[in-house]
Amino acid sequence: MIEEMDLDPKDKQKLNKDILMKTELKLDEKIALELHPHWFTMIVPFLLALVGSIAGIVVMATGIVLGIILPIIFVLYFLFKTLQRNNNIWVVTNLRVIDEEGVLSNKSKESPLDKINNITYFQTFWGKVFGFGNVQIQTAAEIGSTTYRMVSSPKKLKDTITLKQEEYKQYQIDKQAQGLANAMVKGQAKVDVAAELEKLFELKEKGILTEDEYQARKVKLLNS
Repeated sequence: MIEEMDLDPKDKQKLNKDILMKTELKLDEKIALELHPHWFTMIVPFLLALVGSIAGIVVMATGIVLGIILPIIFVLYFLFKTLQRNNNIWVVTNLRVIDEEGVLSNKSKESPLDKINNITYFQTFWGKVFGFGNVQIQTAAEIGSTTYRMVSSPKKLKDTITLKQEEYKQYQIDKQAQGLANAMVKGQAKVDVAAELEKLFELKEKGILTEDEYQARKVKLLNS
C-alpha cells in the first residue's frame, strides 16, 4: 500500500514506473491504495519449479544430459508467473479504480468512482487466515460487474473505494456550492455596477460632471 499524495507530472510518471502502472494519472489525481494478487497465487508455480528442478537433477544423475531442460523450463515458468503477478495491479485513486494485467499483452480497465453502485468482498476460511479474498464491484449498466480474485487485503480494498466515493461526492457538492456562490457574487457585482452607472449619469445630468468626466469615470467603473 502507498499513502495518498499530491504529485506533479514528473513525480506521477516516476510513481507509475515504481508501481509498474501503465495508466497515466490525470491532473489532480491522487493514489490512495495499490494492491497485487496475494502471494498464495505463487505457491503452485513455486512447487512446480521445485519439483521440476529436482526431477531434472535426478534425470541428469542418470547420465541423460537433456535432464537440464526440465529445471530451466519450470524456473522460467516461475519467473513468468512472478512477472505476471507484479503486472496484475489494482489501484484506487480519488477519481477511479484502475485494474491492469498482462505480460506479453496489456489489459486495462477503469471504473470511475461515481459509476460504482455496490462493492462486496468474500473470504474463505483460509482467505481469512492468510489475508486474501475476492472483491466484486457493481458498476453502471454499460460497464457491468467486475470481480477481482485472490486480492491481498480485500477488506482494505473495499473500504478504500467506499471512502474515496464519499470524498468524491463531497468534493462534487463543494464544487457545486462554490460555483453557485461565485455566480451570486457575479450577479451582485453586476447590480452594483449598474447602480453606480446610474448615479454617474444623474451627476452628469445635474451638471456636476462634465461629459468627459462622466465618460472617464464610466470606463473606469466598467473595467474595474
